[in-house]
Amino acid sequence: MSFESSAQPLVVVVPHRLGRQAARDRLESGLTRIRSEVAAYAASVDSHWSNDQLLLSVHALGRTFTGKIDVLDDAVRLEVDLPWLLSLAANTIVAHIRHTGTSLLRK
Repeated sequence: MSFESSAQPLVVVVPHRLGRQAARDRLESGLTRIRSEVAAYAASVDSHWSNDQLLLSVHALGRTFTGKIDVLDDAVRLEVDLPWLLSLAANTIVAHIRHTGTSLLRK
């Protein structure tokens, strides 16, 4: 059995009532906070916007993990590829993402 099996996508949707542009602005202003929280576990965190999608690349545990955050009119959808071993902690990761996302998008 290999512990390096293909990544399993983790999807988290956080609803909001801000509208697309205001939600994107909140995420943009919260990037420093997000980076500092992830930096405790990662060697590097890179991100860039492509229209209303934030593309993420996190280097941790000797690997690079990629993800994206889609900003929609009424929700923000995060999708990140997790390796099998990290997927075991998915519930904890989802709870933390929801908490952070909700606090950034609170009206």
